[in-house]
Amino acid sequence: MPRVKRRLYIAYGANLNVEQMALRCPTAEVIGTAILENWQLVFRGVASVERQVGSYVPVLVWSLQPEDELSLDSFEGWPHLYRKEIRRIRLSGKMITAMIYIMNNVRDYNPPSSHYYETIRAGYKRAGFDEDILQNAVLDSIWNGGGVS
Repeated sequence: MPRVKRRLYIAYGANLNVEQMALRCPTAEVIGTAILENWQLVFRGVASVERQVGSYVPVLVWSLQPEDELSLDSFEGWPHLYRKEIRRIRLSGKMITAMIYIMNNVRDYNPPSSHYYETIRAGYKRAGFDEDILQNAVLDSIWNGGGVS
């Protein structure tokens, strides 16, 4: 039987939440943590990343089966809400190529709902990420155009 090709995926928002990913993508596996350099976390109601020299976003790198990616495509609203891009990122000291969903900027900056925020915060806590990055992204979304939800 031919071996199914897995794809590496960079997660920075709700898909940091291991419990929720297990429901959406039961065969996905966390490969490790990494830093997405020269990008910043933003909220347009939901999370995205945007280029910003000098900033960084902590991420989980997942290994996906094709059916996992199909599930994420639906969850992420691909290709209308989010597009897929391929990025190189350093993982465990070596450069890898992985897919990432980036919002098509079809929404204004707006803070996340409290439930969505808590979903991401749980992922940050479990991964040991600096929660100040998450909190600053929420504050920036308020300053850049949204109210508190």
